[in-house]
Amino acid sequence: MIITKSKPFTKEEIKQLRELFGTYIKTVIDVNKRVCSAGMDRHFEGEKILLDQGSKQSDIWGGGIDLETKIIDFNSFINIRPNDNNNSNEILDPCTRQKYEKLSRYFFQVIL
Repeated sequence: MIITKSKPFTKEEIKQLRELFGTYIKTVIDVNKRVCSAGMDRHFEGEKILLDQGSKQSDIWGGGIDLETKIIDFNSFINIRPNDNNNSNEILDPCTRQKYEKLSRYFFQVIL
């Protein structure tokens, strides 16, 4: 189940989001509009939702959260964007990484 919102996820929503992978939730965040799409099988599904809602490609980044270790990662194929100076699956720009991590902590504050 994919849930997209601009407010923190509830415990019940997180329970639904973890149905696909159990202990891991994939996330895609518009770091400027502060909107998170989570729970997809592939990051491009969340990316499409955000693009359809008017997000700019350069503001959308992917990663995820390991629910057991509470580690936020910054790894997704949608992050490979040479035009945005990102030649890796990882979010390379320290400022963008910081925004992504801060927003991940905001959206998942009931578990992080």
